[in-house]
Order: sequence, then structure tokens, then C-alpha cells
Amino acid sequence: MSFLLYFAIIIIVPLWAQFKVKSTYKKYSQVPASTGITGAQTARRILDDNGLQQVNVVETRGFLSDHYNPMTKTVHLSSNNFHGHSIAGAAVAAHEVGHAIQDKEAYAFLRFRHALVPVANISSNLSWVFIMIGIFSTMTNMLLLGIVLMAAGVLFQVITLPVEFNASNRAINQIVSSGIIRNDEEREARKVLNAAAMTYVAAAAVAVLELVRLILMYTGMQQSDD
Repeated sequence: MSFLLYFAIIIIVPLWAQFKVKSTYKKYSQVPASTGITGAQTARRILDDNGLQQVNVVETRGFLSDHYNPMTKTVHLSSNNFHGHSIAGAAVAAHEVGHAIQDKEAYAFLRFRHALVPVANISSNLSWVFIMIGIFSTMTNMLLLGIVLMAAGVLFQVITLPVEFNASNRAINQIVSSGIIRNDEEREARKVLNAAAMTYVAAAAVAVLELVRLILMYTGMQQSDD
């Protein structure tokens, strides 16, 4: 792979994905949903419709800091989405509720991702220590250990993709079927969620590419030792 292509994927693709999600969200956060309900009301309605009355909806600080916490069974919505009446806010709120529904239904990929969290956290902190030791000392066994640890983090990134896409599909189905947005607003809501999904795709692509590069480096070091 040429250096320019590698640079484009590692640097430009993630930057493009971040720009895309911010610009798309900004555009549709200015477009009010026809029903006029807030993101908080959207989340609450979908949760109640799916028998998740015990899941709380709370406001959180930060830009697009929205997330679902499976430990506390809480949907966290950033201030703009919590109080706002936009199509973007409804889409993001519904997406986070999609994760709550996944949790309720024990969605396989979500459970797998949760199981990988402690492993991914440890491996992400340690992998580069062994990788750098292996590269600078030409100790292939240390490099291999770093690659194995990194692979756990890469697997976490890859498993995140079906989790996020599934939550987005659930979100669109819920906000349309419940009448939170009209059918003609579905296209705009889907644009917001698709743009957000691109950030996960970019992160996974970068992680996989970096892992492949290190595997090729390890293979080259092995061959030079023979």
C-alpha cells in the first residue's frame, strides 16, 4: 500500500467522518420535527412503548455526548437534543433508545461488545508498549504480543459496527411507526444517523489498517531473521 493511501485512510478519513457528522447534525438540528416534541419526550415515548419504563432519560453536558449506559439503565441526551424539537434531536434520541431496546432483548452483538470492554480497555493501554519495544529492540515475540493485544481492540471496533447500525435501524422504525416524525421526514432523520455511523466505520477502518500494517511488519521481521 502506498504511503499516500495509508495517510489518507489514517488521517483524512476520520477527519472527513467527523466533519460530515457535525455538518449534517448542525443542518438538521435547525429543522423542527413536525410533531414539535423534544428529544427527551421522544426517548420517553419510545421507551414506554417498548416496556422500558424503568429506563431514565437525563440531560448530559457536551456536544453530541448522547449515549446509553447499560449499567445504570439510563439514556443520556446532550442539552440540544434533550430540549430541542429538531429532526436531528429526535433521530439521536431514538438511536440511544435503540441501544436500550437492544439491552432489553439481549442483542447478541451488544452483549459481545459489553464483554469485550474490559479486555479492550486493557489491551489499548498495553498494546503499544509491547509494539514499540518489539520494533526498537527487534524482538519479534514482543511485537507479536502487542499485535495480539491490539487485535482485541480492533475486534471491539468491528463489533461496534453492527451494534450501531442496528440501533439506527430500530430508531428509524420507532420514530416513524410512533408518528414522532412524518414519512417525508424519514430521509432527513436517516441522513443524521448515517453520518454518525460513518465515524464508527472510519474508526474501524483505521484500526484494521493499522493492525494489518503491524502484521506485515512482523512478517517482514520474521523473514529477515530466517
